[in-house]
Amino acid sequence: AWISGKYSWWDKLSNSGKALKLMVPSYILKNICGWTNHSCKVTSLKMRENKMGNRGSKSVLGKINAVKEQRVYGSCIGTLLNSPMLRYTLKGFERNYQVRIPSNHLNSLRQYSTVISRVANSQIGGYLLKPYFVTGFTDAEGSFIVRIRKNPKAKAGWNVETKFSFCIHKKDRMVLDLIQAFFGGVGSITYASKDTLHYRIASLHDLINVVLPHFDKYPLNSQKRADYFLFKEIVLLIKNKEHLTIEGIQKIVNLRASINLGGSESLKEAFPNTVPVERPVIEDIAIDDPYWFAGFASGEACFSVNIYKSKTKLGEAVQLKFDLAQHSRDSKLLTSLQNLLGYGSVNKHSQNAVMFSATKFSDFVECLIPFFDKYQIIGVKYEDYLDFKKVAELMENKAHLTIEGLEDIRRIKAKMNRGRAQHDEEEGYFTK
Repeated sequence: AWISGKYSWWDKLSNSGKALKLMVPSYILKNICGWTNHSCKVTSLKMRENKMGNRGSKSVLGKINAVKEQRVYGSCIGTLLNSPMLRYTLKGFERNYQVRIPSNHLNSLRQYSTVISRVANSQIGGYLLKPYFVTGFTDAEGSFIVRIRKNPKAKAGWNVETKFSFCIHKKDRMVLDLIQAFFGGVGSITYASKDTLHYRIASLHDLINVVLPHFDKYPLNSQKRADYFLFKEIVLLIKNKEHLTIEGIQKIVNLRASINLGGSESLKEAFPNTVPVERPVIEDIAIDDPYWFAGFASGEACFSVNIYKSKTKLGEAVQLKFDLAQHSRDSKLLTSLQNLLGYGSVNKHSQNAVMFSATKFSDFVECLIPFFDKYQIIGVKYEDYLDFKKVAELMENKAHLTIEGLEDIRRIKAKMNRGRAQHDEEEGYFTK
């Protein structure tokens, strides 16, 4: 299982839920609700079908998808604020199954998901994603990707692929599910590697009718907005069929040369007359919606606790720290954020990176914590925030000035950030 704040998702054993009837009322598949218990010599039991309990029924969400599976009540994602998404189902056993010991199947998992109908705010089990939250998270983690590949079978000899994408650690699957729901269920979530997930929207129809309208109405604040403008021009060229001519491909290559790191060397060789279009410079940064900051922090924030040697009575002291790092081209974004918050500082972190940092305890107690209590971070970072808040409360009550309190803080610190994965593994949690 993995847990994110008050939202918990976990894989359940196939026989979890209410107590099962370990007997077979008949050998008609429709009526089987448990497994055949040979050791107890149960041969038959007559009862009304509607009295059996814990048996399967349809689970339908909207008009998009349906799940029809034998299941146990409670064997679903449910703890995401009573999420209606059915994922974990009960397997029944019959005499002709190829298994001699049914109990060996207790650790078997079956996973299902359904697509959530689009609503004005993304909602899974009552949790809402605001539009500017999605924009903020995109500023942190999103990508606008254009790939141009040679294809002799294509009309112009080249294929153009456009996609809007997120690539994040699998522990934040919940965030991708919520964003996919926000966008009406379009796109797909797949494994990019053992530990990372991709959420992609690649359909031209979905890009034109879902992605572009969102970012036109709720614009990005980072320099990623420049990538979006160029990406949008390419999508519209494809919509107008210009990618089917070599002249249109050249226009797309000129635009692609100014997105992210530019085109590949092979693309430059294939199109030697490429003239990169002028990349837009984003000056009008307007962080005027608190949900943007919540979304951005869900992707980029770092909550940390530092225990260092000092001349105090205990020989050690505690400091809280909140950081946000960005590429140096987005230094204005972090400066705007600093001006909005009224605390912290922005400094050069490395040759190509800048960092917003806050360390003043009163700023956390009076500003940062009340803000994130109201405009909540989601994903695994929410767990780090809660631990950060616990330490702040201990410090506010002077517990960090005692040996016992300092040890409590040390234990909390040990399972934050990178220590959380190891802690979860030791506790027996796992991620699918």
